Amino acid sequence: MAIVKDEGVLLFFVFLPIAYPLLYSWIYNNEVVRDVPVAVVDNSHSSPSREFIKKMDSTPDVSIAYYCKSLPEAQELIGQGKAYGILYFPSDFALKTGRMEQAHVGVYCDMSYMLTYKAILQSATTVSGVMGAEIQARLSGPYTHRDEEIGTKPVDFDDVAIFNVTGGYGNFIIPGVLVLIIQQALLLGVGMIAGTRRERHRMREREADTAIEPRTLWGSTSILLGRSLAYLMIFSVMLAWITLIVPRLFGFVSLVHGYDLLMFLLPYLLACIAFAITASTLVRYRESVILVVVFTSVPLLFISGVSWPQSNIPSVWQGVSWMFPSTFAIRGFVRMSSMGALLEDVRPEYIVLWIQTIIYTITAFIVTHLIQYRRA
Repeated sequence: MAIVKDEGVLLFFVFLPIAYPLLYSWIYNNEVVRDVPVAVVDNSHSSPSREFIKKMDSTPDVSIAYYCKSLPEAQELIGQGKAYGILYFPSDFALKTGRMEQAHVGVYCDMSYMLTYKAILQSATTVSGVMGAEIQARLSGPYTHRDEEIGTKPVDFDDVAIFNVTGGYGNFIIPGVLVLIIQQALLLGVGMIAGTRRERHRMREREADTAIEPRTLWGSTSILLGRSLAYLMIFSVMLAWITLIVPRLFGFVSLVHGYDLLMFLLPYLLACIAFAITASTLVRYRESVILVVVFTSVPLLFISGVSWPQSNIPSVWQGVSWMFPSTFAIRGFVRMSSMGALLEDVRPEYIVLWIQTIIYTITAFIVTHLIQYRRA
């Protein structure tokens, strides 16, 4: 009844798992963007800088839309939403290229939208590499075209994406976000229920002096089991919607095998439920849980090792990430969804999720048994 009668809990238990994956997937469904407007600040006014700008404008992802006299003027265009990046050429750009010294081009990007950032940065990197190869070929001497190819690219290679064939942010980041939504929605909903319950009991304490009702082991077990089953029934449906239906609606890569996915996500959902019940003991007011959970969503995605290389995460933060079921669930689900991994291929993550389920179930039982409510 606490779920059905509370509009805030319904928002986090039903609306959030349904609507947020659709919104996030729709934002990144295009995978790539074209003709991103860029402002240019050319203090060099030279042939090399104009050549760089021309090549940059010829790429399909970027469009040179504005020419500015200074960086503040270009920054104002970004603030107004007219441009998403700045291409800055210092006054010594042509001088350094003529002296065969290393020249620099400043690239400033608006990080509010990852797709525009990627388009601008990749286009600038590509043009820089092409111009660098051309300069190297001119300095190497009057050789044949084949000699120039060998001189600028001694080892030829083809860059082929094995799993993320589109090279887009959708197939890259969406699987991890979808899994994280389940944990965060449970933390929000369960935390709000616990905060509401404590607020009501504090109000009752002020109204009347009541006796404390002792909690029996069987009573605590039945309460924990009842709550867990209610959460399990709701989020089993939400988990199926998020992991099976949403990726197919937007055409993301989904190579999951039904049985292996079910067996893998079962301990994840159980661990999230027990973890949410345990963490809800820290919530005193129903609104406070929103601030904490929303603030931790992005860091949890980063320390999971998906959006940021796991090998580059400091040991301290890796230890912090082991506390959350989403860390190992994201790693396993990305391998299963994007790479077609089977359950045996994600065995380490699968085992850790069961360990977390056992540990957090014990802690959830302890806090359920120790917290005693006052009888009205």
